[in-house]
Order: sequence, then structure tokens, then C-alpha cells
Amino acid sequence: MKRNYGVAIMSDLIAVVLWIVALTVPAQPVSAQPTVSAEACIVMEAMTGEVLYEKNADEKRPMASTTKIMTTLLCLESGDLDTEFVVDSDAIHVEGSSMGLVEGDIVTKRALCFGMLLPSGNDAAGATAVKLAGSYAAFAERMNQKAASLGMSQTHFVTPSGLHDPEHYSTAYDMAILTAAALQNETFCEICSQSEAKVRFGNPPYDRWLTNSNKLLDMDDRVIGVKTGFTDEAGRCLVSAQVRNGVTLICVTLDAPDDWNDHLKLYDACFAQIEPMQLAVESWDLPVVGSNTDFVTVEMNSELTIGTTEDTAPELTYEIETAPFLYAPITSGQEVGIWRAMCGERIVAGGTLIATEEAAYSEPEELDCELKHSSGIRRIWHRIKELVKR
Repeated sequence: MKRNYGVAIMSDLIAVVLWIVALTVPAQPVSAQPTVSAEACIVMEAMTGEVLYEKNADEKRPMASTTKIMTTLLCLESGDLDTEFVVDSDAIHVEGSSMGLVEGDIVTKRALCFGMLLPSGNDAAGATAVKLAGSYAAFAERMNQKAASLGMSQTHFVTPSGLHDPEHYSTAYDMAILTAAALQNETFCEICSQSEAKVRFGNPPYDRWLTNSNKLLDMDDRVIGVKTGFTDEAGRCLVSAQVRNGVTLICVTLDAPDDWNDHLKLYDACFAQIEPMQLAVESWDLPVVGSNTDFVTVEMNSELTIGTTEDTAPELTYEIETAPFLYAPITSGQEVGIWRAMCGERIVAGGTLIATEEAAYSEPEELDCELKHSSGIRRIWHRIKELVKR
């Protein structure tokens, strides 16, 4: 077959040019940043606070019913969740979404939390505010105090529900900080991750089902909440969290017409940027009274996993709360206090302290015989025990 050398030469030249262009144009990263519909958004690693994606994340904007993350957190932290009470009649007469409260209904704080996080009940938020603080204005003060304590410096709350007010605003960044704090509360996580739940309230109370407005829970089983929101002024707002390989990312979108898809695209892109890193379990030695054993080792009840773009983990500090000394007998696995992990000034994780070894009880006579041979530390702790007995 005769070859057309003109065409062949031209083909070779084109191949060379394409090869040169390939060398000079940088390769696009596998996790190229997606285009999103949100006017403002952020993706944050829940534990370290590392920002993996942001768009106008510090822009003050209305956040609609994502406000109820704060209202619910304050309600859960107030305690006494299962005592029944009658809702305030004025508080439940509010426009917008509802959990179905009517005048005279008997509820619990726990039921109100379900009502806020699942069907986004403005009536539940109003009832919560009045129950906890006596009025909307007094409750807003509590909301702003909590926001300040969390470092939400660009946020101001006016309403417990998120109904529009010109002075009610936050940022995508601040809402991510709030969500990271809320996710430390086990009850909050349990509630916001449910697609539906049976809740008891009414007059007299009876069981009924509430449905979660967060469709992401059914679109991806790795999603663990958190809260939807919408007003004409704020547009569609959504806060969610997703867990992969033990790492939790938080996504916030404000004024996002295509929020469901925004979140799923952002999670795929951002999880591709990080690697899970398991941190060592920390342990401490605590003194023991009433035993031949001077100390027992206690440790965190769970491991911590973070997602990081670096080869080294960020520095975490730990705080523990326990008695100054432990009383024997102590069994292995016994809970003896709590621990908190701190990233800067933020509490990022917590749990219980457990003993990793036993410390048998020794009778006082047994101890007295050994005091002359014991260490100075044992004498001190024996003396403390005697003082406590008095």
C-alpha cells in the first residue's frame, strides 16, 4: 500500500504539538472544586475545624430555620428533658412550619427537640424559648451568649425559629462552628439523624409520627443530619454532616437553589482531599485510696479519628474531670470521670474515662501493718482517707 507522506508528516507534527501542550498545561486535580448553586457555603472538618472548601463563608446572611440548631442545643443542655408541661399558648401561635402543637398540649423538652429538628416546627421553637427563658427576647440573649462562647463572632440571633428579621443573621463559617459543637451532644445527633420518629404529645399526650424535612438522609446513608431552612429572604439553607471512614465533615449552604446536589458534590470533592488519621488513646495515672495499689491507669473510652490534608495531626490538648483520688475497690472498665479533647479553645470531642486495671480493697488494719514499709505517697493517701471518714 502506498503511504501518503504529506498526511503522515502532518499527523506526526500534530502529535508532537499535543504532547508539548500536555507537558505545559498543569494537570487538573482529581478532586477539582465543584461549581455550586449556593451564594455562601463551607465544608469543614468537624474535629479540627480545617476548612476544605468555602465560598463567601464570612458573608453575613439570614439562615432561616438552621437557627433551630442553636435553639435545640440550648434546650438539650438545659436538662430535665422528659418532664411534661403545658405549652405556652402565645408561643405556639406562629407562622410557618409546625410540629402540630395546639393550645393546651402537654409536651416534654425532648418532644420539642424532635419537633424542631425533624418537621422544623416554629411552634416548637417558640414553646422552647418561653419554657427556657420566659420570652423570645430573653431567649435571644441566651442564644447570643452561647454564640459568643463558641466563637461565632459574625452572628446575631433575634428569633428562636429563624423567621426573618433584619437583625437575625449568621455566616456559613459560624453555622459550621455551631454545628460542630452541637454534634458533640449525643442526643442531638440521635435526633437529627432520624428520617422519622414517634413522638408523644397532645392533651392528653398520644403517640404520633414526625417526618424529617432533610431529604439528604434518604439520598445518602452516610449523612447524619442536620437541619434544613427556608424563607423568602434567606432562600434555601441547609446544614448537613457526613461520616466516611470515621471522619466527619460539615457542610453549610446558604441561599442554595440546588442544595441537595450541592452537598453531595461537595462531600465527594472534599473527602477526596483528606486522609483519615487515627489518634492515640490518651491515658493518665490517678491515685487510689483504700488499696495496696497506689495508682491506677485510666484512659479515654474511644479512639479519635480526624481527616487531615497534612502528614501530621493537629495538636489537641486534653482535659479530664474526675475525683482528686479514687476509692477502692476499682474494677477494670469502671467509669471514673470524663475527658474532653480541645483544638485551640474549641471542645471537639469527649467521653468517659475508664480504668484499665483493678485495685482491690484493703482493710485498714492491713494498711496499718504496711505503713512503716510504704512510700510517702501511700502514707499521705491513707491519711486523707482517715480525714475523709471523720
